[in-house]
Amino acid sequence: MKLFIHWFISALAIAITAYLLPGITVSGIVAALVLAVVLGVINTFIRPVLLLLTLPLTVMTLGLFALILNTLLIMLAAALVPGVAVSGFFSALLFGIILALISSFLKRLQD
Repeated sequence: MKLFIHWFISALAIAITAYLLPGITVSGIVAALVLAVVLGVINTFIRPVLLLLTLPLTVMTLGLFALILNTLLIMLAAALVPGVAVSGFFSALLFGIILALISSFLKRLQD
């Protein structure tokens, strides 16, 4: 049950963030739910491997490359999910930052 609540909170955060940013389009709640699943799978399996492979670059940039990597993974997820469109790199960068803030806020409300 906790997994479904976490999934719904993530989808709600995605919908709110897409509503706030003009460069991100999510066609509906179903697209937000699917994007939450795809981002969860990408962050669970692909992101740790890429972070490990790019660790020297991340250390040299004092962690800023992790933001770029996160942005590229958001763009990948948007390309995989129908009904989700990202207009560019900076829109995806802002989406990732604001999504993290809103998700954190909503998860604190849950606890």
